[in-house]
Amino acid sequence: MRYAVKEQVLVPDMDDSLPISKIKTIPQPPLNPNFQFNPDLQQILSGKQLLLDDIPFTPSEIQEHYENGYVTYRKGIDYIGKTLICTRCGNKDPKWFSAFPCSRCLESCHYCRQCIMMGRISECTPLIGWNGPMPESKLKMVPDTIIPTKLMAWQGELSQGQLLASSRVVDAIQHNSDHLVWAVCGAGKTEVLFSGIESALLAQKRICIATPRSDVVLELTPRLKSAFPEIVVASLYGGSEDRHLFAPLTIATTHQLLRFYQAFDTIILDEVDAFPYTVEESLQHAAIQARKPTSAMIYLTATPNEKWQRECRTGKRAFTTIPARFHRYPLPVPEFKWCGNWQKKLQNGKIPENIIRWIYQRIQAHKQVLVFFPHIPLMEKALPILRTYAPTIEAVHAEDPDRKEKVQKMRAKEIPLLLTTTILERGVTFPNIDVAVIGAEETIFTESALVQISGRAGRSKDHPEGVVTFFHYGKTEEMLKARKQIVVMNREGVKTGMLDR
Repeated sequence: MRYAVKEQVLVPDMDDSLPISKIKTIPQPPLNPNFQFNPDLQQILSGKQLLLDDIPFTPSEIQEHYENGYVTYRKGIDYIGKTLICTRCGNKDPKWFSAFPCSRCLESCHYCRQCIMMGRISECTPLIGWNGPMPESKLKMVPDTIIPTKLMAWQGELSQGQLLASSRVVDAIQHNSDHLVWAVCGAGKTEVLFSGIESALLAQKRICIATPRSDVVLELTPRLKSAFPEIVVASLYGGSEDRHLFAPLTIATTHQLLRFYQAFDTIILDEVDAFPYTVEESLQHAAIQARKPTSAMIYLTATPNEKWQRECRTGKRAFTTIPARFHRYPLPVPEFKWCGNWQKKLQNGKIPENIIRWIYQRIQAHKQVLVFFPHIPLMEKALPILRTYAPTIEAVHAEDPDRKEKVQKMRAKEIPLLLTTTILERGVTFPNIDVAVIGAEETIFTESALVQISGRAGRSKDHPEGVVTFFHYGKTEEMLKARKQIVVMNREGVKTGMLDR
């Protein structure tokens, strides 16, 4: 699109027009109180930053709302001096920009490749938002005259650690501050959020839970709908039907935050240590852009990075730890077992004897096992060898089309042993398993990954103990740090009275 400023209004398709990125200042017309705005457009644009192609309305209707002050235009690509910057994802790296002959502005037009999965944003692309009143968030089946005092239907009980964290989450949300909940794997982080979510909703605040993975969104959505049955809940991920739903409670992948702008009074960032959030600055930029200028940010993790751990220890970051699981048993501490040059043996069609012995003992005892490998080819070499001990053993990785079915078979106890990459390091729960890591010295097994992998064992109250073994060809700093973090949490659990032993 090409625009010109005429009488303090941005107007498209003028003879003396420019791509929007080259217009120095974009004027914002004042709100016309006599204008009858479209409530459907209000629903779609409130708290958003969308492309024209994302909006099911004609450009002329959108322009009419802009000229009456109800719609905003922002530059999709801007300049800092001669440096390009993507307004949506914050990208400034020249290698993530390309140019193409654009049919809309009839120029060679730069676009951002960093966030292209959300639709192409270029020098002539406006980001469109809402400047009018926000839609009302009415409760389901509740008359307007009733002022609710309680919205949460969940009736469960919180552990001592969960209660402390829950009260601090409520306090952070009420005071629009940031807070980290550092909770061990299996501590019940979701339940810790319920009171905070309820306090936000009762205060007419808009709240978003963002997580790196779509399968977590799909798992959390029914739990939150059950906990808050009178609240409209939007579930956002690639291909979601709730894409244009305005809701007081939103559950989204972190990528979906790129579509929001100053939308939420509270953002809860789940698994802040997990890929891709940790490595993509665009997602961190999206989280900051999606929160209102005065708002709360709640971070959830079992494995904060070294910088955050240091900030917690030195008082620079507000945090609460939940060092124990609800069943009051300690976290399984990983054992280190040297297994020699396991890769060379696998290439020759063999598995180190102590690994075979460890696995065979569990097969004989009918104990389910998760075995983590650093590389898919090596895992696939191990599979036929291990199947000589149990033919129903399976292997799974991120690109496996049968991944979900295999995980479900493991849950149904149809598989005695599941080989896996780090794809199952988090987000899955099996009630009674032991865990092994083959090649724990490999670089993919970071402190965070090893703590999460260890956290797969001992999660159930009926089976609160489990064995975790790191088979290695040499100890690494990451292995030592992972074990130390688990030991420290167990000590804190004893010290605070959250563990029975």
